[in-house]
Amino acid sequence: MACLFGIAGGLISSLAYPDNAIWIAIFPSIALIIYAITSVTIKQSILVGFVSGFAFYASQIPWMTVYLGPVPWLALSFLEATIFALGAWAIALSDSYLRQLKTTFSSTVFIALAIASLWTAREWLACNFPYGGFPWSRVALSQSNSPLAPWVFWGGDSLLSFVLVFITVLLMLGWRDLARGLWRKSLTAFALIATILVPVVTPMSNETEAGTLKVAAVQGNAKAGLLVAQPRGSILRNHLDASESLRTASDKPDLVIWPENAADSSPLANTDSKWLIEDFVSHVGAPLMLGTITQRGDEIFNSSLLWQPKLGPTDWYDKKRPVAFGEYVPDRAFWRMLAPELIDLIPRGYSFGTRDGIFELPSTKVGTMICFEVAVDDISRDLVHSGATLLIAQTNNSDFGRTNESTQQLAIARLRAIETGRVFVNISTVGTSAIIYPNGTISQQLPTYQAAMMQEELPLRNSITPAMAIGGSLETVNNFSALAQIAFVVFMRFRGRRVRASE
Repeated sequence: MACLFGIAGGLISSLAYPDNAIWIAIFPSIALIIYAITSVTIKQSILVGFVSGFAFYASQIPWMTVYLGPVPWLALSFLEATIFALGAWAIALSDSYLRQLKTTFSSTVFIALAIASLWTAREWLACNFPYGGFPWSRVALSQSNSPLAPWVFWGGDSLLSFVLVFITVLLMLGWRDLARGLWRKSLTAFALIATILVPVVTPMSNETEAGTLKVAAVQGNAKAGLLVAQPRGSILRNHLDASESLRTASDKPDLVIWPENAADSSPLANTDSKWLIEDFVSHVGAPLMLGTITQRGDEIFNSSLLWQPKLGPTDWYDKKRPVAFGEYVPDRAFWRMLAPELIDLIPRGYSFGTRDGIFELPSTKVGTMICFEVAVDDISRDLVHSGATLLIAQTNNSDFGRTNESTQQLAIARLRAIETGRVFVNISTVGTSAIIYPNGTISQQLPTYQAAMMQEELPLRNSITPAMAIGGSLETVNNFSALAQIAFVVFMRFRGRRVRASE
């Protein structure tokens, strides 16, 4: 029965994320999963956690099957479910011990803090390991349209995940205080009210702090999928055509942005592509940021170039976190033995970039990231601390068709805008492309699978939000707290067994 509750919780989670985006559904999802793993023995919680985690992840990422079939989707769900099972064991272990105590440590608030800490630490582990992790499907990422979203301003996605689990456990256990008539005076009620009030008083602002920048972001509607064969240069042509009006526009932009893989023939290596881009930039009279594949020596990179009028390519950024099994294959010899046909679809992997994503314009610095890097906490933090006054995500969502992958990615970008206090330009080959302000509102959004362009004068900001200042430290503190909690409970249980054995 516990497995059924856990599976139900995992499946319900998919309602909270885009396209459904029923953000409140994340609470019954978390509640069912936690109830399932704490209603069985500690050993049984591993199995319950595994099936809960499998349902949780598999229900959210079926977009992985569009071009590669079910094997990668099932394999990733299995891996994440294994990590989920480890977190379930830790939660069941801690909950079992704390409930036995007759002290402050057995209070509703303390148990909620303990479980929230363990859940958030498990998310951090899944986001970073193995091979860079899978920074998708954190419970925080379901809240881009929620009144609780401003929590990321204070501490990033990890803090919001912590708060969501904390609230859920408070509601699950708080009925004890209500039944005793202690609700008005209880710490539970105070904690619940505080978690709701903090977003209300969060000082988010869209005002400019460092001037403005006129941006033109172009969605070329190109079939730019990894496994789609197109005539060489056709993707570049799509973006040139979609940008054509800028050549004769009276109000010129300060920066033109094309998405990831916008130039399918690298202008650094192909003379025709180079001439086309130089001609476009000279007529527009503004720098162009464009995505393309570059090669240096024996290494290839997923890159973004800054192409300036009369100067040509003056800077570049290589993707720091290429996607394992999508853009490169780690431990190729081992994995090829298990799935040779799938592994051979990636004959040559991208190398890891080492340069920063800061592009210096005449008036300011902008920061760029590529595709799934929008979900990596360290990427946006590094850009902000390096002086970026505007953030850009250049992405190519063609491989996922008309699934909800692109809207899930846009939801992550909305939270990043709030977290960083920066305007965020999410520009895709096919969508979902949008301009997002620091309070999370979407200023413009392009229809998917249409060639179109967003133009806007955007406020530049240089203030540092609490999330940018201490978000990484909060994660570290929470991880060590969770580890100490597990170590303490294991030690106390072991000592209790020794005491009972000696009596």
